Amino acid sequence: MTTPIVPNRGFKPNEEAAKGGTVPLRTTKKVSVIIDRYKGEVEQLIPILQDIQAELHYLPKEALFQVSETISVPISQVFSVATFFKAFSLKPRGKHLVNVCLGTACHVRGAIKILEQVERSLEISPGETSSDLKFTLETVNCMGCCALGPVVKVDTEYFGQMKTDKIDSLLASYE
Repeated sequence: MTTPIVPNRGFKPNEEAAKGGTVPLRTTKKVSVIIDRYKGEVEQLIPILQDIQAELHYLPKEALFQVSETISVPISQVFSVATFFKAFSLKPRGKHLVNVCLGTACHVRGAIKILEQVERSLEISPGETSSDLKFTLETVNCMGCCALGPVVKVDTEYFGQMKTDKIDSLLASYE
């Protein structure tokens, strides 16, 4: 049984958010355009959040408050959805998401060495974003392409039978 999204009555989250600072106008406009694309429909909360993340590379707190106010959903429900799905991030993420598979098949074929090389090349650890906001590094337990291991995925592209000496040229192709 799914929990229905309950419309918000009377709470103005942007007024609360405004106490903590200002929201960049361009972000507010981008979020408004995305919400308008879905006609502000409550049932479209997840697609709205997906599009905001695709545009901004994360879900800023201010954007979540704006969504809450505009589609009349309590901020607690918006945050609940935003934190439930691993695909959403409340921290700024890089333009490119690098996933290194550490599943059994990839592990026995050298995935740890691949991960260590990616960490050295990007100067970040899993779960971190490079200071230039170009890359975010994450590990996954399996990508479902075990015969190609070790596997690295950048955004939506898979690179199988990865070797440590291929990492730098791979990452350079995304800069």
